[in-house]
Parts: sequence; C-alpha cells; structure tokens
Amino acid sequence: MTTRSLFVTKVYEADLSEKVSLETLAHSIRTLAQDDQAGRRWSRECGYTGYTSYASLNDLPKRDPAFADLTRLVKPHVARFAKECAFALERPLRLDSLWVNQLPLKGHHRAHIHPHSVVSGTFYVEIPKGSGGICFEDPRLPALMAAPPRENGAPEGLRTIVSLEPRAGLLLLWESWLRHEVLAGSGRGDRLSVSFNFA
Repeated sequence: MTTRSLFVTKVYEADLSEKVSLETLAHSIRTLAQDDQAGRRWSRECGYTGYTSYASLNDLPKRDPAFADLTRLVKPHVARFAKECAFALERPLRLDSLWVNQLPLKGHHRAHIHPHSVVSGTFYVEIPKGSGGICFEDPRLPALMAAPPRENGAPEGLRTIVSLEPRAGLLLLWESWLRHEVLAGSGRGDRLSVSFNFA
C-alpha cells in the first residue's frame, strides 16, 4: 500500500539573526514610522493598526543601507526556495517591493495574498513576548466542502490552518498566492518586521 503526498505547499524558514544588525533595522523602522507622513496617513485610512510603508515608500534599499544589506542577504534564500519549488524560471527572481511594518501587539493584519509576485516573505526584526503568530491557510479550503475537521494535534501537513511563531531574526518565504494572516497578540510593545515580494 502507498499513500502519496500531493500538491505540497512550502514555507521556507531561515535564521538570519547573526548576519544582520537587528538594532539598526529596528532604528530605521522606527524612524520611518515617525517621518513617513504619507505612510501613516495610508495606514490610518486603510485601518492598519500600526504603521506600514507599503503604499508610501518604494525605494527603501536605495534610501537606507540597512535595507540594502538585508536585501542582499535575502536574495540567495529566495533563489534556494525557488529551486526547492522547482520553478521553471527564465531569469532569477528580482525584488519587486519591500516595506516595513510597525504593528502594536494587539493589532492584526487580516488574511490576504500578494498578487503579481511569485515569492513573498517577512523578516522579523523585533518581536516582543506575547506577539501573535502568522497563520497560513490551506489553499484548498474553499473546495473542501463536506470534509470533516482535522483532529486536534493533527500533523502540520494535514491541518487547514497552520500558525508559526515569529522571532527576531527569522526569515519566512512562501509562494505569493498563499493566503496568510497576522494574529493579534497580548502584552506591550510593537512587532517590527520587513516584508517583500519577488517577481
């Protein structure tokens, strides 16, 4: 008898904490959160609890050497992930966008995808105790119809929702179509992260 695992969804993890200055990145994110009036306005108007530069600044690697250094560190991981996914690429994936996030622990970012890109990811800079996880949703969920729920403690690969706990220095990569959500946490402080898309 054989049981096959089909239609695998991959999420890539790497620890970059010893290769990047988390303090420098944290300072840069906090400075942007204070100075970027357009980003603060967009965050407020769109119901983003904290601050994001997603819709306001598109040149962070040129603007700040800390983000240029992070981009250089992330690129080989993106190439490795693309190879693990067996992508038939005509050219290497390139950074399409990079933005920063400063989210209070009680804030959350509802489920979403990243259209028009191939690989998306987040690098966690500062994660206070009690921070909420990032949840990934089984892409087949709308088609499961009458499928019974999974048992408590089911293996990770069989769950319909998988939550990963962030930590400072953690790099996560996934295919951009994978729906994900940032959960609210408890306690005090801000979660600082850098997110990006490669296309």
